[in-house]
Amino acid sequence: MKKFSTSTLQTHPRGRDIEKILNACIEAVEPGNAVHRFVRREKNILFIDNQPYHLDEFDNVTVLGFGKATEAMSLALLDVLASYPSRGLLIPKQAFTSPASGFDVSPGGHPVPTEVSLIAGNKAFDLVSNLTERDLLICLISGGGSALMTSPHLGLQLEDMQSLTKLLLACGARVDEINTLRRHLDRVKGGGIAKSANGARIASLILSDVVGNPLEAIASGPTAPDPTSREDALNILKKYDLLEKVPAAILQVLENVAETPKPNDPLFERVQNVLVGSNSLAAQAGLQMAKSLGFHTHFLGDTWQGEACEVAKELCGYFKRDYERPFCLIAGGETTVTITGNGKGGRNQELALAAAIEMNGLQDSMLITLATDGEDGPTDAAGAVVTGETRQRGESLGVNAQAFLSQNDAYSYFEKLDDLLKIGPTGTNVNDLTLMFGY
Repeated sequence: MKKFSTSTLQTHPRGRDIEKILNACIEAVEPGNAVHRFVRREKNILFIDNQPYHLDEFDNVTVLGFGKATEAMSLALLDVLASYPSRGLLIPKQAFTSPASGFDVSPGGHPVPTEVSLIAGNKAFDLVSNLTERDLLICLISGGGSALMTSPHLGLQLEDMQSLTKLLLACGARVDEINTLRRHLDRVKGGGIAKSANGARIASLILSDVVGNPLEAIASGPTAPDPTSREDALNILKKYDLLEKVPAAILQVLENVAETPKPNDPLFERVQNVLVGSNSLAAQAGLQMAKSLGFHTHFLGDTWQGEACEVAKELCGYFKRDYERPFCLIAGGETTVTITGNGKGGRNQELALAAAIEMNGLQDSMLITLATDGEDGPTDAAGAVVTGETRQRGESLGVNAQAFLSQNDAYSYFEKLDDLLKIGPTGTNVNDLTLMFGY
C-alpha cells in the first residue's frame, strides 16, 4: 500500500479514508494483477483472454516487454509460464535484475528518447526480425513505451527524434498526436513489430496510458494497425507551426517512407491484442472504495484532455453542482501544458495549482490530482492536494499562486505547502486521475 501523506491529508478528518480511495485506484491496475486476470496455463496450453495457444506447436516462446510496467508484467507472465522455456527482451524505465536466464533487460530513456532508447529499440527490431512462423511472441506493452524504445527509419538520427519530441511537448501537442508522428518515423511503431516478425504468432497484453484506449496510440501501437497516414502526421506539424522548426530529415522521411500497415492488413490475422488495464478501471475501483466509506460517488468520464489550466476551471465547476454530501467525483484523462515559464512541475501539478486559484475560499472541498505512474512530468511527485484554503496558506508563506502558475512552477509552490503527493513509482501507468471531494 502506497503512503499518500501530505500536510493536508495528515490533518484532515477524512484524510485516512481518502488515502484508502487513492490506494484502491492504484491497486486495481497493478500490472501483475492485470496479467493474471487475463492469462492462465493448463499443462501445455496457454490461455490469453481465453484464446488457447498450444505451446508444443511453437519452436520458441519469446517475450518482448516495454514500458513503465515491464517488471511487474514480466514477473507475472513468467509465473504463469513457470518451467516452460522462454526468452526475451525487457525495456523498462528503471533497471532491474533479469527475472530469468535468457532475458535481457535494457532500460530506455523517458520522456524524451535517449541513446539507451535507441539501443533498446534496435535490439527489439533485431529480436523480432529473427522470428519465424513457428514462434510465439508475447508482448507486454505499457505506458512510456514510445520513448523507451525507438528505432528510427533509415535517414533519421536519434537527435532528430529528440528534437521533434521536445518541440511537440513544448507546444502542448496531445499524446495521440505525438504518437501519430512516432508511428510514421519508427521501425518498431505503428504495427512495426507485427510487420517485422515474419509471420510469428503474436499476443500483446496492453496496459493503456492513452485516453480512450485506442490500441494504435498506446506505446505508438507496435502490434496494432495504424488508421492514420503520413499526411495526418504532416498535418500535425502544420497545426503547431512546426514545419520549419523540425529537422529536415523528419520531413524527408514523412514524404518518402512506406505507409504503416492498416486495419485491413492480413498480417494482423496472426495478432491478438488484449487490453488488460485502463484509466476507467482505476477510477471505478476508487469510486467503489469511496462508496464503501460512505461517499456519494459520481464518475465524470475518462476522456478529459486539453490545457491543464482550462480543464481545472471546468472540473472546479462541478463543486457548484448540488451533489449530496459527502461526495466523491473522479475524472480521468491526460491534460497538456503549453510551457511559457521555466519552473518545475507536470500537468497534474499545473492542474492542481490552477484549481487552487479557482477554489479559493470554497468551504469543505478538496481536489487531488494523481499521475497513476507516481511521476508527474520530470518530477518525483504524482500530483498535489488542494482545498479552498490552499491559496491563502500560500499567501501566508509569501508565495503567490498566480505568479507560480505563470512560471509553470507548481512543484515549487506545493513543495512549500507540503502538499505534493510523493508516493514513488507505482509500476503502472493508466493516465491521470482527478478526485474531488465535498463534505
